[in-house]
Amino acid sequence: MTIPAPRSIRLDALAYGGDYNPDQWTEDVWAEDVRLMVEAGVNIVTLPVFSWPLLEPEPGRWDFAGLDTIIDLLWANGIAVDLATATATPPAWLVREHPEVLPWNADGVRLEFGSRQSYCPSSPVFRAAALRLTRALAERYGDHPALALWHVSNEYGDHVARCWCPESARHFRRWLQARYGDIAGLNEAWGTSCWGQHYLDFEQIEPPRTATGPINPAQVVDFERFSSDALLELFQSEVDVLREVTPDIAVTTNFMSLFRELDYWDFADAEDLVTDDAYPDPADPHAHVGAALNYGLMRSLKDGRPWLLLEQAPSAVSWRDVNVPKAPGQLRLGSLQAVAHGSDGVMFFQWRQAKFGPEKFHSAMLGHRGERSRSYRESKALGAELKKLEPVRGTRVRSTVALVADWDAWWGVTQTESMPSQRLNWLTEARAWHAAAFALGQPVDVARAGGPFGSHRVVLIPNLYAATAEQAEALTAFVAAGGHLVVGPFSGVVDHREQVHDGGAPGPLRELLGVEVDEWWPLADGAQRTVELGGVVHSTRVWGEWIEAAPGTDVRARFADGDLAGLPALTRRAHGDGAAWYLAAGLDDAGMRAVLSDVFAAAGVEAREPDTSLELVTRTDGTTDFTFVLNHGREARTAPRIPGGVDLLTGAAAGDGLPLDAFGVAVIQHPTRTDSERQA
Repeated sequence: MTIPAPRSIRLDALAYGGDYNPDQWTEDVWAEDVRLMVEAGVNIVTLPVFSWPLLEPEPGRWDFAGLDTIIDLLWANGIAVDLATATATPPAWLVREHPEVLPWNADGVRLEFGSRQSYCPSSPVFRAAALRLTRALAERYGDHPALALWHVSNEYGDHVARCWCPESARHFRRWLQARYGDIAGLNEAWGTSCWGQHYLDFEQIEPPRTATGPINPAQVVDFERFSSDALLELFQSEVDVLREVTPDIAVTTNFMSLFRELDYWDFADAEDLVTDDAYPDPADPHAHVGAALNYGLMRSLKDGRPWLLLEQAPSAVSWRDVNVPKAPGQLRLGSLQAVAHGSDGVMFFQWRQAKFGPEKFHSAMLGHRGERSRSYRESKALGAELKKLEPVRGTRVRSTVALVADWDAWWGVTQTESMPSQRLNWLTEARAWHAAAFALGQPVDVARAGGPFGSHRVVLIPNLYAATAEQAEALTAFVAAGGHLVVGPFSGVVDHREQVHDGGAPGPLRELLGVEVDEWWPLADGAQRTVELGGVVHSTRVWGEWIEAAPGTDVRARFADGDLAGLPALTRRAHGDGAAWYLAAGLDDAGMRAVLSDVFAAAGVEAREPDTSLELVTRTDGTTDFTFVLNHGREARTAPRIPGGVDLLTGAAAGDGLPLDAFGVAVIQHPTRTDSERQA
């Protein structure tokens, strides 16, 4: 069967705009908003994300008059609409008539109405009402020329990612029966002979609510899987309605970067366009490094296709303990970083800053001072610059390094207190490994554990706690074909039933890596351990392992002190045309850079002197390259020389290197170069 290509957003330019909440304002403000949007270069807005109570003020009674007016006004001024289904929060009348739609927490307490996402994902009452609204919107606006994109719900899982109510329990049982077939299969998979947890019937199973002690890890991980699937099922139900009524309009829902609660591989498969909400902290001088990893995931979810930054803050947010504003120039820099990493546009939350509610202190493109606000001036300047970057639209990011993100492994390694250490966190390790690649000048894609790995030369696996034989086969084929695989500690420990692999870790990766793990030796809080690599001693973080290398496996680094002194810490095993590396410790920043420098050299991947301030990312159409040079530091820098290149933003020639102010950006257009030319 041929799988059709995803639909595209109906917009013939880089997207520029933001969330718009006209129902928070009187109609006399709308015309002024649209005038200023046009002046700022806005060509698309998102609405009406939280307007369900206004669109359906009573059960089954619709009021679309206000939405009709604002959509017509926007389109009359050339502004398209990312139309939300408005199902992110049920109205008060629904939860009061049907309190069973409200979610429960793990303590069995029903959560009250008064915030947002106040629904149980498994509730048939909520789903029926949400689909009724979705269909009404699709039938009313499906043919409107302003409709560029469908925006389903909003930030699934942000406030309620898990529900422990009776309806969720019933749904969980159905999910388990579909997964295991019969209760005997579940008992075997869950290992219920431990601690006397044998079940006679699926009806005896409840969600893993707060209990007397540690809960069966297999039950906990299955509940994580189920909960992600329950929200995916809800999402898919709206997608099905939209594709039935408006088959030519692309569908999305806004992701939240690297988000533990939902398996975004599955969600991306269900939609046409990947969109992301990104909020790097201006108070963190290294926030742009983590943002680059988030954006690597977004472009990779659809095999490298362009994605869209659907939300970011123009300046300060309203939900951190301390909400630091963006310095002058950071709005532009952060926006263009997303474009560098494959976003075909820049959007914000939100257009006009609110006067009331929880987000009244959240910045907006149009601040409380109106067009005199700094955020508006900078937004307007950015809108003009984006027009100069139109040649970039549709191109793809060039990357030879990928990092594996597997939600089963992520859920497993963080699911219970009965682990060797609570300090080993998948996201922390992923960010540390990515930060080393970033400092060495390599943009990083994200891949599934079972591939495909495309043209990547290096695949990084910071942790793959749960691993399958199928994943091991794909990784072995990647290495045999010439790839370099780097696997981090506590990998290949269990299968997808949470049962330890025969023979212990690294399980199905044992032959490929050429090592066996005898014991895990996590670091006690405050303890120190070191590793000697290439004559340099590096400190370790969090973790260590007693491993033994098989004959033919090279030991590249050893523990230098403590109970593990002299034992292997880093190994390399040749296989086919490539090699598989195993790191048995969490290393400090310098240590991770040293490891990846060796790997990159072996794989023929260019590495620069470590630099976390100057970022280079190239988008290409195969003939023309667009190299983004981003100065994330507060000191002036010089862009690298690119003979024959021209900065799209200024028109300046790039042959002698371009000066970059603090937070400065150059986008250099030049003919695509060969690998040897790029490395010269």
